[in-house]
Amino acid sequence: MEWSEALCGAQVRAQEPEFSYGCAEGSCYPATGDLLIGRAQKLSVTSTCGLHKPEPYCIVSHLQDKKCFICNSQDPYHETLNPDSHLIENVVTTFAPNRLKIWWQSENGVENVTIQLDLEAEFHFTHLIMTFKVRNSHSSCRYADRTISSFPGISTGPMKKVDDIICDSRYSTSNPQRKERGIACLIRLPVFLVTFTDLLKITNLRIKFVKLHTLGDNLLDSRMEIREKYYYAVYDMVVRGNCFCYGHASECAPVDGVNEEVEGMVHGHCMCRHNTKGLNCEQCMDFYHDLPWRPAEGRNSNACKKCHCNEHSSSCHFDMAVYLATGNVTGGVCDDCQHNTMGRNCEQCKPFYFQHPERDVRDPNLCERCTCDPAGSQNGGICDSYTDFSTGLIAGQCRCKLHVEGEHCEICKEGFYGLSAEDPFGCKSCACNPLGTIPGGSPCDSETGYCYCKRLVTGQHCDQCLPEHWGLSNDLDGCRPCDCDLGGALNNSCSAESGQCGCRPHVIGRQCNEVESGYYFTTLDHYIYEAEDANFGPGVSIAERQYIQDRIPSWTGAGFVRVPEGAYLEFFIDNIPYSMEYDILIRYEPQLPDRWEKAVITVQRPGKIPTSSRCGNTIPDDDNQVVSLSPGSRSLFAVLDSSQLVLMPFCKSLDIFTVGGSGDGLVTNSAWETFQRYRCLENSRSVVKTPMTDVCRNIIFSISALLHQTGLACECDPQGSLSSVCDPNGGQCQCRPNVVGRTCDRCAPGTFGFGPSGCRPCECHLQGSVNAFCHPVTGQCQCFQGVYARQCDRCLPGYWGFPSCQPCQCNGHAEDCDSGTGACLGCQDYTTGHNCERCLAGYYGDPIIGSGDHCRPCPCPDGPDSGRQFASSCYQDPVTLQLACVCHPGYIGSRCDDCAPGFFGNPSDVGGSCQPCRCHHNIDTTDPEACDKETGRCLRCLYHTEGEHCQLCRAGYYGDALRQDCRKCVCNYLGTVPEHCNGSDCQCDKTMGQCSCLPNVVGQNCDRCAPDTWQLASGTGCDPCSCDPAHSFGPSCNEVRHCGWGRGHRA
Repeated sequence: MEWSEALCGAQVRAQEPEFSYGCAEGSCYPATGDLLIGRAQKLSVTSTCGLHKPEPYCIVSHLQDKKCFICNSQDPYHETLNPDSHLIENVVTTFAPNRLKIWWQSENGVENVTIQLDLEAEFHFTHLIMTFKVRNSHSSCRYADRTISSFPGISTGPMKKVDDIICDSRYSTSNPQRKERGIACLIRLPVFLVTFTDLLKITNLRIKFVKLHTLGDNLLDSRMEIREKYYYAVYDMVVRGNCFCYGHASECAPVDGVNEEVEGMVHGHCMCRHNTKGLNCEQCMDFYHDLPWRPAEGRNSNACKKCHCNEHSSSCHFDMAVYLATGNVTGGVCDDCQHNTMGRNCEQCKPFYFQHPERDVRDPNLCERCTCDPAGSQNGGICDSYTDFSTGLIAGQCRCKLHVEGEHCEICKEGFYGLSAEDPFGCKSCACNPLGTIPGGSPCDSETGYCYCKRLVTGQHCDQCLPEHWGLSNDLDGCRPCDCDLGGALNNSCSAESGQCGCRPHVIGRQCNEVESGYYFTTLDHYIYEAEDANFGPGVSIAERQYIQDRIPSWTGAGFVRVPEGAYLEFFIDNIPYSMEYDILIRYEPQLPDRWEKAVITVQRPGKIPTSSRCGNTIPDDDNQVVSLSPGSRSLFAVLDSSQLVLMPFCKSLDIFTVGGSGDGLVTNSAWETFQRYRCLENSRSVVKTPMTDVCRNIIFSISALLHQTGLACECDPQGSLSSVCDPNGGQCQCRPNVVGRTCDRCAPGTFGFGPSGCRPCECHLQGSVNAFCHPVTGQCQCFQGVYARQCDRCLPGYWGFPSCQPCQCNGHAEDCDSGTGACLGCQDYTTGHNCERCLAGYYGDPIIGSGDHCRPCPCPDGPDSGRQFASSCYQDPVTLQLACVCHPGYIGSRCDDCAPGFFGNPSDVGGSCQPCRCHHNIDTTDPEACDKETGRCLRCLYHTEGEHCQLCRAGYYGDALRQDCRKCVCNYLGTVPEHCNGSDCQCDKTMGQCSCLPNVVGQNCDRCAPDTWQLASGTGCDPCSCDPAHSFGPSCNEVRHCGWGRGHRA
């Protein structure tokens, strides 16, 4: 509810419209009047005198005379019956003759009194006029005066804007006069301007009397009689206004529920024009919402505009967003469009309907239903609602989902199936794998979606190979068989992508037809039991055979076991991998040209055969068989020279070869026929095998994997093999030199010393050993009598002459002799010689056995090992029996106890010896006096040498004494310094032979004068020639001082 307030007597005056034309030409307004007329019952006040009982009140004149009266407002005013009633309805103007006898009056001394008018509708407020009986109040009015002291901070005017609040004190004098009309509020507004419409609208009006205007005595005296002269009193009040219609009506009617018809009453229900409605024309009429509702403004009626719904709707509403979007042209939106139309103006067909292209937009049959299959059409079956070739729209045309086609979108496209409304694409893609689908035509059934698959392909989408097939591809049949190895694979299923079969342990390859590195599959004759390892019966012996280089032996192991008639071999078998029937193969070499008529084979089992076993049908007679051995064969299923016993699986009974039946009634498959055609079984019976075909290899691999359920570990001996990897076909490891066995775990016959380098040949001497075999560990050969050594290649100690060994002849002084020459080795008793027949050097005697003599030390002088033995030997003269020492060089004497000529030393001392005199071969070594025998000083130097060791040339000689090259000095005594000569013998340099010359004498021998000198014979040197340079050809002269003559000469 809206409220307007006015405080104390206020007059409000508004400007009337200037327009005199009617509503058809623009805005229009109802006539104004007093809004209180007919609405006395709508007035209320918070204080009225005598309302509950009569109350006195007084007035004070300008002469200060006090007159008092009674107020009794318990009943309404009546001129005769109740003239002292002063209820609030008395303020309504009546223009009666007694108008000045009636008024409203408040209780004495009460301030803040409010008068309130409640209207039944919105009204346009223009004036407020109040006539006061007394002026005892400070008044305040919205948009009007206020006493300045009561409202500090409020402007006293003048007004600058129409909504300014000001206080006016012109009607608040301290000397009131009775019956004075006061205009307290003045408002001048152009009421037709929308800007101020809200300022002038009222539904309620409240006037508040804030403060009484007193003389101040009430502040000093609070008695009742003091307050009796202070109160509010109003003769009449006019609230002028008109029905508020926003310029859309010129007349008003009573509001519903207000039935009073009072002359001059202003009614509140506008009689609306401009297509508006509502109590105040505040709305547009129904179906007139194409423009927004607005108040009329001057000559612009702003009338509401009818909606355009093409006769398909009777209601609409205004949408501001639409209005703004159209540039403020139209904003009407039709409601509840009929005839299957929709849109702001019902100009479109609803979804699932389309506009018939030949019908008017207002035709009730404009929209026809779409015939699109809702399952195959976009948006549930919506078709093009109208035709617009520029955008590709054709009225009624169905828009199919991505995978749907047809006029009504009712069928799936080729390659799709299962038309469904729930599918956003309409149909599911057949998703046929092109690799597995038959080419050409529709790839799948349009109802079920099952694709048409190639022969070996399956699955709804032809994207899977049939069981036991793989490798979906463009092949004619789509897939390829798994072809898993019948033994190496767990079954014939494989990975559909890679074709990898499920392999048994240690089996690899896509088809499980290979073994891991370090593993192998067995051959059919893998389970070999060497006869040498069997238990021998009486008379059975081993016949070893040596392998021949570059030739494949026809046996295995050490050789053969020779079995005489009536003897037996007993094999112990504990490594059967798979319970089934086995063929017993005996490999042998016949030793007689005739047939061995009867050989008995007996099988002893560890216990009773379970009936559930594959061997459950075995009867006792099956374990005892009699066979004959042909001389033209090397193997039989049962030997004279027996090599080995082999258990070979009875392959025909294996599952990979059979399709049904049992025993003699087995039904075999094509694999068995292939096995026989390639003679895979026959090749396995012999020790010496021909190269295996790939067909046999593959089948035997399957048999091995089936029997063992895995690949077998190579288990190559780390010392005897070159690698831990063996041949996958049979498991043969790569053996080191002279190493044999599947695992390379033993030396070959005729070798020994198993180790990291292999085995060494026995190399038993052909003449000294019984055979070519030796001990596998020590290498010791088996020697003939009297022969020994590892290779049996030498005689026993004390013998020689291998292979015809004879006793050594060493006269009892040695135990052994050279095995080849018979020369005694290590002669004892100081003997030596081929047969220890003579004494060692330094000993004498006769060591020949039977002589009765022996070897004794030579006393030369003290004997061997004494430190004073200087003879190499000695002998006893057979005649004189005297002992003669054979002295070492440098020793002489019967006992070699003196130094020989040319030697010196101290042989008489222990540790002493004789040494050659160090005279550089310049003495006579046979001369006992050539050097001192004790000190070694040279005494008789030869070859013109001298010195302690004859190391220098003698005076008058020069040269190299160490080479016996000392030559006599040749000096001319006439030219030589006399001090160096003794007569004609002169001394010279001992190394070069240069003589010491006199002055001006030259030459190694001092035998000529220097150039330009002469007279060598003077004995004092040579004198200068002194030739006259003017008369001689030069400075030289001859021995007689003759200068070369010129023009003159000197004699």
